[in-house]
Amino acid sequence: MSVRDLADYPWDAVVPFRERAERHQDGLIDLSVGSPVDPTPEIIRRALAEATDAHAYPQTVGTPTLREAIVDWYARRRGVPDLRVDNVLPTIGSKELVALLPTLLGLGAGDIVVHPRVAYPTYEVGARVVGATPLPADDPQDWPEGTKLIWINTPGNPDGRTWTVDELAAAVSRARELGAVLASDECYAELGWDGEWATEPIPSILDPRVTGGSRANLLSVYSLSKQSNLAGYRAAFVAGCARIVGELLTARKHLGLMPPAPVQHAMAVALGDDEHVAVQKELYRTRRDALRPALEAAGFRIEGSEAGLYLWATEGRDAWESMARLADLGILAGPGPFYGADSAQHVRLALTAPTAHVREAARRLSTTDMATDM
Repeated sequence: MSVRDLADYPWDAVVPFRERAERHQDGLIDLSVGSPVDPTPEIIRRALAEATDAHAYPQTVGTPTLREAIVDWYARRRGVPDLRVDNVLPTIGSKELVALLPTLLGLGAGDIVVHPRVAYPTYEVGARVVGATPLPADDPQDWPEGTKLIWINTPGNPDGRTWTVDELAAAVSRARELGAVLASDECYAELGWDGEWATEPIPSILDPRVTGGSRANLLSVYSLSKQSNLAGYRAAFVAGCARIVGELLTARKHLGLMPPAPVQHAMAVALGDDEHVAVQKELYRTRRDALRPALEAAGFRIEGSEAGLYLWATEGRDAWESMARLADLGILAGPGPFYGADSAQHVRLALTAPTAHVREAARRLSTTDMATDM
């Protein structure tokens, strides 16, 4: 398979529901896409502007300031105290790394790439592009011989599933038995809500309690898109095994995968400022606190969603029926089938709409007619 064989995203399937929602007398509320709507913090915008005299090629490896900022951030925010600059590498957003990692690792036909059962499709796409076999499997005991790369996503998109220290350690143990690279997509790690994650930091795959003292074949992937409203900057990074990071760096130099210099400067500033992250999290909390009870009152059950940027909801019926019922209220959700065969009865609702829109969605969901009908 080549990139020319990839199908486009099946957004056409959502068009009838968007049109149906747009006919609502009070207008469309789009909760289907997780693209930030809040302003990029001023401290980061100023940093970008300061670095616009970028006449030279940027460094693929990242500026020394950025690399140190990533190292410091892992120590301060993720409980990973002993990284060095050769353990980290900036990327042009996280999605390109997810899609390209099988290519950059030299995988191909006969290799197995494990990914979550409920997942954004890019993990599978990356495997198929190189001719590897994608395998959806969550339980480490289901990861077979022949596996070369394992993706986990904690907290998960769309379901918010969050792995504990013990679960991560079990995943590391199994990956080592297989000799596989274990990559953890951790882009929502600052957004814990329920259970232990209401008060405890979400652990990284690089947490010393997980690694047993060795980062060999372990990678953590993180993005500033959600925590800092930088989706338009394409600002992310990978950290972990120095050998693999070095191999990725060599390949990325050849491919010209260089984060722009102004973005690198803005990333360093963003990583050093915790205040804007806390402010943004409270905005998401406000929206979540409005939307979740309204969905439950309307007959939905929220599954997972203990962390992350979405509510993963089901009525116990076909997802497309739920899409239609929500569209009749002018609410557009994301259909579960986009995220794998195990999601046929779920919809995803994002917290990235303006707060007033989310509150209006909650009001519509709470109407007597809707609650009764559902």
